[in-house]
Amino acid sequence: MTIQHRTVHAADADSRLDRWFRRYFPQLTQGALQKLLRTGQIRVDGKRAEANTRLDRGQEIRIPPIPEGPAPDMGPKIREVSPEDVKMLERAILHVDDSIIALDKPHGLAVQGGPNIKRHLDGMLDALRFGHEERPRLVHRLDRDTSGVILLARDQRAASFLARAFRSRDAKKTYWAIVVGQPQHEAGRIDMALAKQGGGPMGERVVPAEGKDGAFAVTEYVTRDVARRHASWLELRPLTGRTHQLRVHCASALECPILGDGKYGGQAAHLEGMSHSLHLHARNLNIPHPEGGTLDVTAPLPPHMLESFATLGFDKPRNAAPKRTA
Repeated sequence: MTIQHRTVHAADADSRLDRWFRRYFPQLTQGALQKLLRTGQIRVDGKRAEANTRLDRGQEIRIPPIPEGPAPDMGPKIREVSPEDVKMLERAILHVDDSIIALDKPHGLAVQGGPNIKRHLDGMLDALRFGHEERPRLVHRLDRDTSGVILLARDQRAASFLARAFRSRDAKKTYWAIVVGQPQHEAGRIDMALAKQGGGPMGERVVPAEGKDGAFAVTEYVTRDVARRHASWLELRPLTGRTHQLRVHCASALECPILGDGKYGGQAAHLEGMSHSLHLHARNLNIPHPEGGTLDVTAPLPPHMLESFATLGFDKPRNAAPKRTA
């Protein structure tokens, strides 16, 4: 065992030092890492460092002798992506530049893996490197059955910038939904706290909560069209980003479940002769760009929603091209 010196690569820029060690030296426990830091055996550019020190590209990390364990991870392995999925991703691209890739996520594609989920967007991201050294990173999420705009950061710096934009609510998100019924008020603001509830035949659910038991959740909505009072086209603007927020707010606060949302609307969420797929679409995202200015991206409606728009007589929406302003 000897002293090593490693240079921080672009893929690790803005990573915490302790997370860098967990990635490359998984055999090193947190307690052992803290001891090495406390005694000054680990240094960054020759200086003492803390576990939460943020790394910059090109910095040099001094690594003291570390007990042997599994071979250090020298970086993420490139995953094979099927030709069919590569074509699907290429069709889904709405915008690409040096910092961001914007995709129109298809309905039914999970963003990340989980129990019984083998095919997901996160497992396909190596197909979107386009010659970059780094693998694109997810910076926010959409439900599997929600279609529309999703952003990927092309490096760690862009990922950190975009994550801050989402946390600070500088990202303005607009969703379109078809709901069963007609809201009592044409437009309004839903302020209903939410909490997760486990178990049951439908699995984990999100339910309205009272007092301190729930997470603050706010949605603004506007009714854009109504089809003979039995279905409405809503524009939804979530001001917070809680799990299933729009689905619960529509079903519980407006008493108008999103069409196809059997999880929260039961049989009332279905209309005869209409698709049973979830009619919720991340239509537009307006967000500050890591290189300056603003990125504004709009995703076209998926086929099942276009068919429902035609059946219900809603005006066919125009699609706006992505644009970036200075």
